[in-house]
Amino acid sequence: MSAPHTGAPRPGIELPDTTVLRTGTLSWLFPRRGALAAALLVPLLAVLIALSVTASSTGMSLPRTLGGLLGTGDAGTVMVVRDFRLPRVLVGLMVGAALGVSGCLTQTLAGNRLATPDLIGVNEGATAAVVAAAAGSTTGMVGDWWLGPLGAVAAAGVVVLCAGGAGTAGYRVLVVGIGVSTTIGAVSDLLMSRENDNTAGGVFLWAVGSLSGRDWSAGTPLLIALLVLVPLALASGHRLQLLRFDDDMAAALGVELRRVRAAALALAVALAGIAVGVGGPLAFVGLAAPVLAQRMAGPTRVPVVCSALTGAALVVAADALGRVAAPVELPVGVVTSVLGGPFLLWVLFRADRPARKD
Repeated sequence: MSAPHTGAPRPGIELPDTTVLRTGTLSWLFPRRGALAAALLVPLLAVLIALSVTASSTGMSLPRTLGGLLGTGDAGTVMVVRDFRLPRVLVGLMVGAALGVSGCLTQTLAGNRLATPDLIGVNEGATAAVVAAAAGSTTGMVGDWWLGPLGAVAAAGVVVLCAGGAGTAGYRVLVVGIGVSTTIGAVSDLLMSRENDNTAGGVFLWAVGSLSGRDWSAGTPLLIALLVLVPLALASGHRLQLLRFDDDMAAALGVELRRVRAAALALAVALAGIAVGVGGPLAFVGLAAPVLAQRMAGPTRVPVVCSALTGAALVVAADALGRVAAPVELPVGVVTSVLGGPFLLWVLFRADRPARKD
């Protein structure tokens, strides 16, 4: 049997859903379906951002909102729209993008659509850090956003150590992560049971996932993190495509399995950790965004870009819906939980459906 061909496709061989772009000695496999999906998601996301900026539980009219956005309205309206609502929407967009990319990496790493970042201890670790920082507080404040990422990284480190290293098979890390997350969650519940009502109420609002009060102080470092981590995730996703083969085949194609898995896991934890620290543990975004992105982009690629755009769209839409769907504002995490339950059942039913034979 001839050795596998790892260079550019030979003339006459056309890969599905791919256009080969060449310049000199360099070539690039351009995914047509994935690019089309991303091109359609960008204007959809722009529409959702515009709707979310205008959505309000206080009944602010559209002309008044536009006046505040353009700076032509009264000072109070300008402050509400520019200083509170617009930063909140953009922070939600970045939180959703980070969770989408993190979920994409963990699902590909584990080879399972139900694998989400919270299964490797991210959510519980972040919650434990916030609870520990808020212990003894009488104001109900949960502290700075960066406490979440620190707790997430610490919990993920414990998971990796217990699993035998970051380069081990993805399913092993996830199984160990379930046990560690359960233990950390129990400790957090024990701490919360001993706190006063103000502290418990403040932590609960964060723990269900909320963008209320988030501004550029949290959005700026989140943007910097995305600018650094997303390109690395794109490079990692390119290597993760080969992990869809068995380990022996991937190794024969030149993949350093332990290094690729370790890098993907580290990126997933970093992205999810900072997203959870800013917006709280938003349920189902890390699950739903990659699944939807995979259906749009096709099965031949790891849909990092589409997962980021889909996650951003889900969070922005859920935040807007939470502000208009009830007499009082619903936290964005409550909305994603309500919508995520049926989505999870849909994923499970499709996973159990037998493949159709032609």
